[in-house]
Amino acid sequence: MPSLRALACLVAVADAGSITEAARSLYLSQPAVSHHLLQLEQEAGVALIVRETRGVRLTPAGRAALVEARRAVDAAGAALPAAAAAGRATGGTIRIGCAQSLVTVLAPVLVDWHRRRADVLLTLREFTTVEEVTAQLDGDEIDLVVIAGPAPARFVGTALGDEEIVLVTSADHPLAASDRVERQALDGVSLVHYAPENSLSGWLDQAFARSGVRPTVIMRTAVTAAAPQLAAAGLGVSVCPASAVPAGLPGAVLSFSPTWTRELVATTRTAPDGLVAHLVADIRDRLAVSPAQRRIPG
Repeated sequence: MPSLRALACLVAVADAGSITEAARSLYLSQPAVSHHLLQLEQEAGVALIVRETRGVRLTPAGRAALVEARRAVDAAGAALPAAAAAGRATGGTIRIGCAQSLVTVLAPVLVDWHRRRADVLLTLREFTTVEEVTAQLDGDEIDLVVIAGPAPARFVGTALGDEEIVLVTSADHPLAASDRVERQALDGVSLVHYAPENSLSGWLDQAFARSGVRPTVIMRTAVTAAAPQLAAAGLGVSVCPASAVPAGLPGAVLSFSPTWTRELVATTRTAPDGLVAHLVADIRDRLAVSPAQRRIPG
């Protein structure tokens, strides 16, 4: 593989039309530039330049190589400024992951960043299970994940705030007439639950067990947002995060008494800094001002 210095020599020679001038611009000796060019030609197996009385010119192969050589040199020149911009939280890329239901929680912050920080590229991937999330973090395929806490022990978790857990029923369900409902009211009630691969399934099962509640599971879905829609349509009830309830849902959305919440956590491989730290702070601030609470259909 050609060295960056050798590619820089090719670019400089093409621009200057002279090995002498190219060497001067690169602060190298003429023999050094000639040596790098010879290395390139040996690796390519073809001549890249032709030495003439008044300087040098590129061969057709040299002109073809110049396009990619210039691109590589330009990219290398931009690498450190890009890193510095990310360190100052003024530019770069953040790869974000979250549970399916939390897209609506993150959306206002991501839209705000898109408007105010056009130089920052944000990518978002949604996950169903914690295992998917941890695999992506372990593989360094995402930089930040927002999940219901706590964060797995091998990662760094930053508390963001709490999200309300609500009960969704059809408009004519017996529980829909209540202002608030106790968990015990769910005992024996037909429940649209979550499939085992959705982490909400185990989390709710543990919460039900602690409360001594045994709802009757009549259906399971892996998609978080599907449960409240099925419940609103009349298929039992759904216990779900407020963020999973779509606006305008034709059913009843009830708070629990006492209020039932889950903690949201920003999870990273190491302590967040630079751009990621700024994004985490903005999510936390947004939740503090406008917590993800229940949505009243309409």
